[in-house]
Amino acid sequence: MRDIADRLGVSSVTVSKALNDKEGVSGELKEKIKQLAVQMGYRYNATARSMKEGLTHNVGVIIPERFTGPTQSFYVRVFQRITKHLEDQGYYGILHILNSEDEEELSLPKLYSDSKVDGFIVLGQVSKEYIELVQSMDVPKMFLDFYDEHSDIDSVVTDNFYAAYEMTNYLIQQGHRSIAYVGNLYSTSSIQDRFLGYYKSLLEHRMPMNPDLVLNDRDERGTFIEIDLPEQLPTAFVCNCDQVAHLLVQKLTSLGIQVPTQCSVVGFDNDIYAMLSEPKLTTVEVDIEQMARTAVQSMLKKIDNPNRSFGRVHVKGNIIYRESVSVAPETQPQVTTTTQ
Repeated sequence: MRDIADRLGVSSVTVSKALNDKEGVSGELKEKIKQLAVQMGYRYNATARSMKEGLTHNVGVIIPERFTGPTQSFYVRVFQRITKHLEDQGYYGILHILNSEDEEELSLPKLYSDSKVDGFIVLGQVSKEYIELVQSMDVPKMFLDFYDEHSDIDSVVTDNFYAAYEMTNYLIQQGHRSIAYVGNLYSTSSIQDRFLGYYKSLLEHRMPMNPDLVLNDRDERGTFIEIDLPEQLPTAFVCNCDQVAHLLVQKLTSLGIQVPTQCSVVGFDNDIYAMLSEPKLTTVEVDIEQMARTAVQSMLKKIDNPNRSFGRVHVKGNIIYRESVSVAPETQPQVTTTTQ
């Protein structure tokens, strides 16, 4: 630190504050000090730092196993961004896949019992019982991409409600008056909020909500099931995620229904399924980068001061307009073939 201080004409105290991200040093000077430290070949001694501060400089990221299968990519992408932002701050992200058996038997990660991490980010909805268990953990914790009634546990979520509300408004502007919602309302808080945004749009346009147009897509464990279509098809479907929208487009096509000329379909997430679908999906792009950055910043502040609380933070999504939506047809579509 003295060598760096001499090179830049500042005090060793200033260098120490900059290298440890303490207050009292301007952002410009802090960056200059850090760059010079790298140029001079200095590296943090993580072990010594941990012994001095009493911290591991690790953050555990819990993802339920059902969100990590071969067809799941969203949470893997989020985890990648979390680890990147943690590494930028001298921390490491340790992934813990929560299998169904441990979730049901309410088993805490060994990372917790062995004191291997300074806090936990729970990425993806877990059961109510497991949430109660997480609440009992004596480390900083937060939820990412879901929330529940435990307002004392901070959360970072996409603004699901407003994004689905805007998407439904867009379909109504295209002339659609019979619009279905596809998603299990008891599965996750995200699916519930997207449904509520859809419902608010219907209410504002004085359009009655037909219970027959709320379609289930999965069981309560998150496993996708065959979507039962109503006898009278709507002209548009609001799907809770792109994978479900992709599966629905395939089902409609197999039944002789043309998308989007007879039925419009929209998704949510803007993941790989939005581009695999034919036609490509109009969807909501989730700002994964901002969600990960916000979660990491909040977690590190909570580690520094366990009494810090941020509540529920919403990250805005953006509608991506593609080819799966057209103006409403003059007549509601009819099924012309049966499923093979």
